[in-house]
Amino acid sequence: MRRRSGPVSPMGMCIAFSRVLEFLTAATGPDELTDALGRVAAEIGCDFFALTHHADVHSAPSSTIRLHNYPPRWVDYFDRNGLATVDPIHRASQRTVVGFAWRSVPGMIPLTSGDRRILALATDHGIGEGFTIPANVPGEVNGSCSFATAAGRPLPVGNLALAQLVGGFAFEAARRLWRVRPARGGTAARLTDRQRDCLIWAARGKGDWEISRILGISEETVAQHIRQACERYGVQKRTSLIIHALFDGTISFADIARR
Repeated sequence: MRRRSGPVSPMGMCIAFSRVLEFLTAATGPDELTDALGRVAAEIGCDFFALTHHADVHSAPSSTIRLHNYPPRWVDYFDRNGLATVDPIHRASQRTVVGFAWRSVPGMIPLTSGDRRILALATDHGIGEGFTIPANVPGEVNGSCSFATAAGRPLPVGNLALAQLVGGFAFEAARRLWRVRPARGGTAARLTDRQRDCLIWAARGKGDWEISRILGISEETVAQHIRQACERYGVQKRTSLIIHALFDGTISFADIARR
């Protein structure tokens, strides 16, 4: 497929989306999905794509989704320095549910000097402007689908609506192929209502004695509920318990902020 040089018309977008969706749903393995994503990038007018979990591919190579056509030197540097979890684009994708142009990232998260260095190095390795569609599923590692131009080429902003449409379908196609499942036996840990109540108050910074007064139970009962919740998640510290519960949707930031 030739790389598109101009914006897709509304009718052309419908046709292109149908064609791209056919490529994605027909993929029966990573190689075919990689080829389909290459077609998508060309249809949008981009040079590169990356569909990936935001995790170290070396720590869980069989379950971590990652398909891309980025320059090999950049991929080698990215992996050797463990940038998957600290990449500013990846972090920004956790702040929105819709796609965003990379030029918007400074307004989404505070950039450190290290972040700016990562972005500059990506440009040095031949990657220009890009657009990222978040793919964050409760109970799974955060992920995203990105499309980018080669350094020096402008981002085809007229085609970003098409990128937004296909990005989510592309990631879901990858999840289907990888058969992604939450850890610990395939289901999220289930807490009782009282364990969840205690966890929420602990996440709000309350100690066991304070929680016992709020909920009208003994301090030892509060400690027992927290301890049993930790056991269900296989963690030892309350901080880890809170993070895991937020991660799989057992509690939300709204629960913690609500009074």
